[in-house]
Amino acid sequence: MDNMLLLIPIVLAIVMGGIALLVRMKASKKPASLKKIILPPIFMSTGFLMFLYEPTRPASLQIAEALAVGMIFSIFLIATSKFEIRDGQIFLQRSKAFMFILMGLLIIRVAFRAFLGKDINPEELSGMFFLLAYGMILPWRISMYFSYRKIEKQLHNSGGPTVISTNREPAPYK
Repeated sequence: MDNMLLLIPIVLAIVMGGIALLVRMKASKKPASLKKIILPPIFMSTGFLMFLYEPTRPASLQIAEALAVGMIFSIFLIATSKFEIRDGQIFLQRSKAFMFILMGLLIIRVAFRAFLGKDINPEELSGMFFLLAYGMILPWRISMYFSYRKIEKQLHNSGGPTVISTNREPAPYK
């Protein structure tokens, strides 16, 4: 029965990773917007309410470690998140590397959970993983914000939205 309880978080992590991958692939088919970039960390910030429940509060050193690991992981997400102009609109480029990075992060998370789960209570570990995720998403989204603003400025300075394209094919004239 204990082994079954250990598998539940692993299965849930795999399902969540798959959902994140599908959402990212679907999002790359629609134009990006500042709202779509800014809102996820804001919505996720409600998770800090978990720390009102005392057992989920990690020690100061664990907080620093979780945030630092999250920021290190964010580098990979930042490196694979690029915008492009297509048909006069800004899109997030699809990246095959993103899928591998997301799967790699998932494997690392499961390994951390298996390794740390023996020494840290599950509630505290949940708090640490939340901080790790937030420490990863916030720098990534801040980077996306500045990249989006830069390409948005490029789009507006060009004079004509349908003539610009960062694709290898020229944009159609309409």
